Amino acid sequence: MKKLYLVVGLGNPGKKYSNTKHNVGFDTIDILSERLGVKVNKIKHQSVYGEANIKGEKVLLIKPQTYMNDSGITVRGFSDFYKLPVENIIVIYDDIDIPVGNLRIRKKGSAGSHNGMKSVIYHLKDDKFPRIRIGIGKPNYDKDLISHVLGGFNKEDRELIDEAILNAAKAVEEIMNSDIERAMNMYNS
Repeated sequence: MKKLYLVVGLGNPGKKYSNTKHNVGFDTIDILSERLGVKVNKIKHQSVYGEANIKGEKVLLIKPQTYMNDSGITVRGFSDFYKLPVENIIVIYDDIDIPVGNLRIRKKGSAGSHNGMKSVIYHLKDDKFPRIRIGIGKPNYDKDLISHVLGGFNKEDRELIDEAILNAAKAVEEIMNSDIERAMNMYNS
């Protein structure tokens, strides 16, 4: 029997948040769906999602529509519905503690200061699931955290982040095609 995997990109719904630092998880789902020829247009568990196939495994590409701080509601909804082990859930999100454009892939870990991940871990009651963190860098001394994460990228950073988003999508494919160790070796900055 085929396994089922969830690939969840964290972000905020609506045009207001498009192309912001906080939405690089959504952007990665968009690139991944494009690469796999899948439309992310179905609705379930307060999300939009699409169904893909990677190396014979069924993969749901998910963009929660709950806003970032409640992302765990969507993840838990899918997890409970399909009775999935947490190891079959990959979460992609932004991280201010990583330089712009760098990736960190891990098998498990804490949420750090990320409220979306705090919600996911809270609702799953577990932190032992793979994650891909995309570096968005820290705010400048004159900018608060909320303005930073809800702001866009300057031209120089946009080029770095576009490459990181593409690499995050490729890392998901590598995890599915091979394993997380290989993806970590290939894509961790």
